[in-house]
Amino acid sequence: MGNYDSMEKSKAKTLKALGFLIRQHRRAVGISQEELGLRCDLDRTYISGLERGVRNPSLTAIVALAEGLGITVSQLLDNLEIEITRTE
Repeated sequence: MGNYDSMEKSKAKTLKALGFLIRQHRRAVGISQEELGLRCDLDRTYISGLERGVRNPSLTAIVALAEGLGITVSQLLDNLEIEITRTE
């Protein structure tokens, strides 16, 4: 059980860190969650869930997000490990 709890905490930290990066890039572009959703063909509530770290995006969703932000997937995920260590 302890290992499962550890994996769940790690997953939660990863999703929160990813959400932070998505929000950071979206704000840098100067668009709303709704606009990003339109660009990615994803619902605004899904974008909100991603940014809050409560949704676990598929690889295709990550690709769509990067395209909607006008960046590469590598740019979107850059510093993910650093943000994971900062996330509580």
